[in-house]
Amino acid sequence: MQLTTSMTDALERYLDLSTLKLKLTAQNMANVDTPGYRTVGFDFAGEMRRSMEALGQQDGAGGKGMTGGEPRIGPVGGLLERPDGNDVSMDREGMKMAEAQLQFRAGETLLKNQFSLVMDAIHEDQK
Repeated sequence: MQLTTSMTDALERYLDLSTLKLKLTAQNMANVDTPGYRTVGFDFAGEMRRSMEALGQQDGAGGKGMTGGEPRIGPVGGLLERPDGNDVSMDREGMKMAEAQLQFRAGETLLKNQFSLVMDAIHEDQK
């Protein structure tokens, strides 16, 4: 019996990416005073799109689960560098943290709704 669906697999990946975004943002904030530290991040929307494409390919091939590979993490360009070589902006990171928290909460709510539908289906005969 399959307990996951393509929707729950996609939501799992969404939550994983949201968590990674939170971790990277916290890492950037923790290194705000580290000389030479470069802000790191990834394209959330691009990685989610790549994961959805991987999910579609696996569904067509009869596979299960979704990997989409490891997110492409790298330095964030276009940031103002201080004289010590560090380019972390606490304002930017604060906004990224709030964004990632909202994304995680949205994914959590959607996943709860998915499991609520499953529970309703299981208990349908008791109504």
